[in-house]
Amino acid sequence: MAQRRGLSFYKRKKKIGSAIFREIISYIFGIIIAVFLGVVITYFWGMSTKVIGDSMNPALYNGQVIYIDRFSYMLSNPKAGDVIVFLPNSNQNEHYYVKRVIAVPGDSVRIQDGVCYVNGEASPHVSKIISEAGIAVNDILIETGSYFCLGDNPDNSEDSRSANIGVVKDGDILGKAWFHAGSEESDMGRVR
Repeated sequence: MAQRRGLSFYKRKKKIGSAIFREIISYIFGIIIAVFLGVVITYFWGMSTKVIGDSMNPALYNGQVIYIDRFSYMLSNPKAGDVIVFLPNSNQNEHYYVKRVIAVPGDSVRIQDGVCYVNGEASPHVSKIISEAGIAVNDILIETGSYFCLGDNPDNSEDSRSANIGVVKDGDILGKAWFHAGSEESDMGRVR
């Protein structure tokens, strides 16, 4: 018997082929991976802040934008000579401080006659004469999870010598300054 052609009120269901279905899933998976990688990269290496003041001259200058590596210190601890970014005493209302680590846990620090001594020897990370010793006029033993930090321009720096800042605790450190770009016009201000 011949099939009749004409009007039909039944819709045929369209089937998605398995090849098309796999392609759609692979696109969705690719988008998810790309978004995940973008978030991870931005969180760990994309945070930036501005240098406030002249405390890190000549290495970094006032208003210069720096990027913060938040991943490195998850795997290791700061070392003497590293430039770190921290919030002093976890104060969320302060701007971020950018300073150089001079002494690490287990070290002893003292500033005498304008020279910064770490474990009895002149620190190789401090090249300028320091006119004000602050709390480092006496020996300071750096405890576990703490770091003694100074600006590269110590006479223009509020740092670990100041009683209101003191040694920098692990929990106050955001990360390591890993890249800097010149930017007088950029208005990044405080990064939260």
